[in-house]
Formats: sequence, C-alpha cells, structure tokens
Amino acid sequence: MSVNRFFFLDAPGGTGKTFLLNLLLAKIRSNRQVVLAVAYSGIAATLLEGGRTSHSMFKLPLDIGLLETPVCNIRKCTRLAHLLQTTKIIVWDECTMAHKATLEALDRTPKDLYNSDKLMGGVCVFLAGDFGSILPVIPRRTPADELKACLKDSYIWHCVEVCKLTTNMRVHMGGDDALGEFSAQLLNIGEGKLPANNGLISLPDNCRFIVDTEDNLLQKVYPNIHENYLQHQWLKKRVILAPKDDTVDHINQLLL
Repeated sequence: MSVNRFFFLDAPGGTGKTFLLNLLLAKIRSNRQVVLAVAYSGIAATLLEGGRTSHSMFKLPLDIGLLETPVCNIRKCTRLAHLLQTTKIIVWDECTMAHKATLEALDRTPKDLYNSDKLMGGVCVFLAGDFGSILPVIPRRTPADELKACLKDSYIWHCVEVCKLTTNMRVHMGGDDALGEFSAQLLNIGEGKLPANNGLISLPDNCRFIVDTEDNLLQKVYPNIHENYLQHQWLKKRVILAPKDDTVDHINQLLL
C-alpha cells in the first residue's frame, strides 16, 4: 500500500465495513506499525479497536466550518506530534459526516509540523463511510451549503481512490428474504431511485403504517407490553424514533 495514497471505502450499512476496518487495523499492528483509528461519532469509535473520535485524536477546532484555513491544535515537539510523525496509516470511519475542513485541517497540520509538501505529510489515509447516510449538518443553512461542506467538494477528494462493499452481509448470512427486501428499499431511498413529489417520497406499504393517536402507536409497536416487557428478545426488535428528545421522554413515560 502506497504511503502517498488516499482510499475511501464506500460501504452502506450491513456490508461489513466495521469488520473489515478492524481486520485492517489488526494486520497493520501485527507488523508493529502505528495506525490511528478514528471515527466521527463516539459510538462508531467504540466499534474500532483502539478507536477515538476524530476531534479527540486530532484536536480539531469545534468551529472548524467557520475558519478560513483551519489546522489541528497540535504543537510541535509534543507526544501527539511525535505520534503523527510515526503513524503509517490513519483509518477514519464515518468521514462522510465530517465537514470537509476537518480533512483539510488534518492535511495542513503535518505539513506545518514537519515542513513537508506531501499530502497528509506522507501518511496513508483510509476513509470509510456512506454518502447515502447523514451528510455534514450546517445549522441554519441551505442544502447547497451542506453539499459544499461535503468531502467531495474538498481539493483533496481528487486524490482519493474509491473502493466499494456492495453485499449486505447481514442479509447474506441471515437468509431473511424480508430483510433483504427492506435493505434494497433503503438503498433505493438513499440513491434517489424512488419517485418524488415536490421533494417528498412515498414509502412502500410494507415500510409504513399510519395511526391517529399515541395509544394506537404504542399498541402497534409494543402490543401487550404488560405481558412481554420481560422478554429481551421481544424488546430488541422494537423501537420508536422521534426527532426531539422531549418527544422521546414523553413516549418513554407513557410506556413505563
């Protein structure tokens, strides 16, 4: 693997991305080489062996989207600067959620620390994510601003070699036809293949049901909960999502 190359693993959910990343980390570390494993969110970071969030590892500014030429808050002659200097590969999961300025800041920092003109100071970078998932969130801005903040709009993206995982391993190993159909529908939604009306899409009938009261919603998702609440396998297959925390708290109180 060339040390001056960029790779991006395009992998929708269920295709085995986390398994592959941990296998890559184990292989590199078995050769006594330094590899940094980071992810955009804390939950994803815990799934990587030795993983940390990108902001924690690289000391990224919290207001990075507002800075013209952001850099990581890493000083010369520090332990973290030495760690970056000895690193062979950086593995970055969920990079599609990050603002493009985070990657550009990571590019500028090694150049400044070691007076190098190589991209990322010569460190190989292995990115992973899914552009069909959540893109960078830009408060009080337009969809165009979100696309402009995306990694694909960065000057670094033209150096990236894209690799893909396409087989949903959860479906492949489980052999559940209904799960396979649902997975295909999710991909069609993410790729914009469903017909839209004024920017809105209609979900297939097997993906939705409509209720008129909260009680009907709870009964539909958690039927006879007073009899089944001790069955962990039954509870694992049910969830109600809501856009706001106060709505979540309200529904939890009703269920309790």
